[in-house]
Amino acid sequence: MLTLSQFTPHGDGKNLDTKIIQQALDEANRQQTSLTIEPGDYLTGALFVPSNSHLQFEAGARLIGSTNLADYPEIDTRVAGVEMRWPAAVLNIIDGEDVVIEGPGVIDGNGPVWWERYWGTDQKGGQRKIYDAKNLRWIVDYEVKRPREVLFYRCKNCAISDLTLMRSGFWNCQLTYCQQMEVSHLTVKENNGPSTDGIDIDSSSYVRVHNCELSCGDDCIVVKSGRDGDGLRVNQPATHIEIDHCVIHSGYGVTLGSEVSAGISDVHIHDMLFENTDCGFRMKSSADRGGVIKNVVAEHLEMHNVQFPFSWLMNWHTQYNHKTMAITPNMKSMWAVVASQIPEKLQKTVVKDIVVRDVTATVSNDYTKETRAFDLKAFPEKPMQNITFEDCHIKANEFGHLVGVEGLLFNHVYVSTQRENDQQLEKFDTR
Repeated sequence: MLTLSQFTPHGDGKNLDTKIIQQALDEANRQQTSLTIEPGDYLTGALFVPSNSHLQFEAGARLIGSTNLADYPEIDTRVAGVEMRWPAAVLNIIDGEDVVIEGPGVIDGNGPVWWERYWGTDQKGGQRKIYDAKNLRWIVDYEVKRPREVLFYRCKNCAISDLTLMRSGFWNCQLTYCQQMEVSHLTVKENNGPSTDGIDIDSSSYVRVHNCELSCGDDCIVVKSGRDGDGLRVNQPATHIEIDHCVIHSGYGVTLGSEVSAGISDVHIHDMLFENTDCGFRMKSSADRGGVIKNVVAEHLEMHNVQFPFSWLMNWHTQYNHKTMAITPNMKSMWAVVASQIPEKLQKTVVKDIVVRDVTATVSNDYTKETRAFDLKAFPEKPMQNITFEDCHIKANEFGHLVGVEGLLFNHVYVSTQRENDQQLEKFDTR
């Protein structure tokens, strides 16, 4: 076993330790031994973990992400469903096999610096305001480059556990084109910035995420499979995903989408606790997108003070999803790849064969807040199909919306609603 202290890092959180940590990682790999990072504050840019590595963080060990974008070299990667050159993450595992990363240390991405560049100090300014004024909402997330914290890219048989990820500049933990992966006992917190997803499972298969606790400014645990034309070009689905025994706090819960060009299938979400989240089990896409979401089971879910327990919107956030420019010869290459569309006949995501069972969902006693038990909206020409809810008890302001849903079964579904100060309990059974 090697320790980082053997390589004499600064460990003061002020002087860069990138080269020293990278040297330690490479030497541990050469010796085929593990590397332990002892307590200390290690300021770093992008680090690259080789295959067959074991990286152990001790309690009190903290990697602090540099706020200088030059410390994150641009690499071939995928960002929000589109392949492009983009800054590397703080911790990168690329084409890796048999890598184990475990805590109980911390990765702190220095997020507020990156968030301010995106949306200013008041969340209404920054580059976002400039791009919005030009009707370029669809490209700004890619143009304003911000480091992720952990990236697994084209990896196999890897595991990450027991770390705390906080204040990420962009996504916290991303798994793209991976197989046979395990993510467990992660804590994701203090992520109040734009696009600060917790755990992103992107075009990957045989992935299990369990016993994690997350507070995010966006989707907490999310499954994706590529955006629009570029996602269809790659055409690698997300399949055989298990998400279980996690606690979800602030953010948008467990989400499928919105980038789903290659499809999502065989997902099992179970034994989950949601507290004070905006959404519980969420699915989202847009009219311009395609793909199929199918064979999903969500069961044994407990939700407290969740605004939208089931938000399944197939034409979500049109300002972000709809491109406002056609591809031209003089367009930046990155803009062109983001703007790439799928054939019109393949557009509009299909959702089918979904089972939800054993759910208890409540909201706060503040009935002035908009809450809906169900917000299921698809397209009449491509409706959701074969949707089953069983043994659900939900308390909300209103029942909600069912649009473009075909083959819907409610079996022992109870919804308690508040209308004009009179509480009503309704049972829905469509057997």
